[in-house]
Amino acid sequence: MTHLTEILEAVLFVSGKQLEIEVLAEKLQVTQIEISKALEQLKEKYSENSGINVIFFNGKAQLCSNPEYSKQVEAVLNPIREKELSNAMLETLAIIAYKQPITRLEVEEIRGVDSTYSIQCLLKTEMIVPLGRKDAIGKPILFGTTDEFLKRFSLNNVTDLPEYEVFIERLQSITTAPVNVEIVEEDMFDTSKNEIEIPDFLQGEDDLQVIE
Repeated sequence: MTHLTEILEAVLFVSGKQLEIEVLAEKLQVTQIEISKALEQLKEKYSENSGINVIFFNGKAQLCSNPEYSKQVEAVLNPIREKELSNAMLETLAIIAYKQPITRLEVEEIRGVDSTYSIQCLLKTEMIVPLGRKDAIGKPILFGTTDEFLKRFSLNNVTDLPEYEVFIERLQSITTAPVNVEIVEEDMFDTSKNEIEIPDFLQGEDDLQVIE
């Protein structure tokens, strides 16, 4: 295939996650050997000094940032992410509170953006909890709010929730300690601290892994 290396570069960039070489070969209708050769060329293009690297693991390939520049990346993105995270978490929490039980994909249909990270952060803060699995393809996990959520907003029951707009204003008015993004990012894939492992959490749903 002509321009296979460039095509793989575009696919990996847009995907933002690891892709199986076998799947790439099947979708692009080429052999796995051709995919591997093209990926090697791509790896040569993104040398050790490049800001972008190509990594291979378990028959998969992915574009990621060069770890040599991780401190500089954190210095720029962490303050931005911390601000965005707060708004994303509030919006996600409000949707779950009013629509529970609800799956991650259903939350994303309402928000229009991926909500994996926000949901995992809300799980860490014990504001939401898995309630079971929906009787649908893939058996996605259903989420709902917790007693901690009720205590936080002085509610006896979820039926006491005010009008949506009023609740959003209440969420935004609450002063909380800033989220330690580094701790959340380090721990959110640490399955030893959770009853439900993250791979199981995403079973049957579109996966997302952010590598910086």
